[in-house]
Amino acid sequence: MLYDLIIIGAGPAGLTASIYASRYKINHLIFGIEPGGQASLAPMVENYPGFLSIKGAELMQRFVEQVGNYGVKIRQEKVAELKSKVQSFDKLRIDPEQSRTGQSPKSKVFLVKTADGQEYQARTLILAMGAAFRKLDIPGEDKFLGRGVSYCATCDAPFFKEKTVAVVGGGDCAIAEALHLALFAKKVYLIHRRGEFRAEPAWIEKLEKEPKIEKILENQVMEIKGTERVKEVALEKPYKESNSLPLDGVFVEIGHIPSSVLTRQLGVELNDDGYVKITPEMETNVLGVFAAGDLVEMTGRTIFRQLIAASADGARAAASVYHYLRKNTPSPSWGRKVSI
Repeated sequence: MLYDLIIIGAGPAGLTASIYASRYKINHLIFGIEPGGQASLAPMVENYPGFLSIKGAELMQRFVEQVGNYGVKIRQEKVAELKSKVQSFDKLRIDPEQSRTGQSPKSKVFLVKTADGQEYQARTLILAMGAAFRKLDIPGEDKFLGRGVSYCATCDAPFFKEKTVAVVGGGDCAIAEALHLALFAKKVYLIHRRGEFRAEPAWIEKLEKEPKIEKILENQVMEIKGTERVKEVALEKPYKESNSLPLDGVFVEIGHIPSSVLTRQLGVELNDDGYVKITPEMETNVLGVFAAGDLVEMTGRTIFRQLIAASADGARAAASVYHYLRKNTPSPSWGRKVSI
């Protein structure tokens, strides 16, 4: 069977894309090993409209239920391969007269192959595999996730009001998170393994003006300790004559790892950090392939890796797929090379 759309990824972006695809009457499949993605790990979400406070897992379950309400079942299968082939227009039910001037009566069909060998075909793809938080990979990090360890200050800072916390990292995002945490916490340590920060001068200038933030340079967190919650971290080198630093929370901000391995099989263009380049319509450089959520970056757009932003990307991607399928002709930006 030939589907109009296959969505790869079942986090906020992929699930929202599915909901909108259903409302557009787009015949589609959605793949995702862990429905809800990283958003399900949030101990509490207090910045999603319509909910004063809700557990991440519960909010994502509502997304999943809404997807299922349209009769779409999330396929919890690993996608192992993506490729494209040329099909004739008659097989795709596309009128050749609606194609671009000079385009031959053929178009791409995308093949999605799962790890168990099953193959599916679609006229379009939405890539929404997300980006994983880069971890410290130290003892205690996984154990205390949601119990003092966090990867998102924007999400969790209010839970640490009048507490003592640490941010691990030395780039723009790490300093931005430390400054945000300083609005809530009574004390913020900024721990970086190098002797100087990699952030832009403007961020460092703001950092120097914040009295709540104390810098610990040329040092690393080796272990996160506690009982029910985080109580302290063990440092590689003594700080103020001690290798132990008492804390209520640890925020890890050492970057993300985009899940873009599959995109290379299609020739989708990536930036230097491995994120998919897109236009404002969520299009990639490959006609018929769209992308959304934490997997993407776009020139001029502020990086804002939040649940609501990923959801908005998914809705916009589904709308772009709808217009693409109806017209089968690119907008002025479709096929245009984009850059980051």
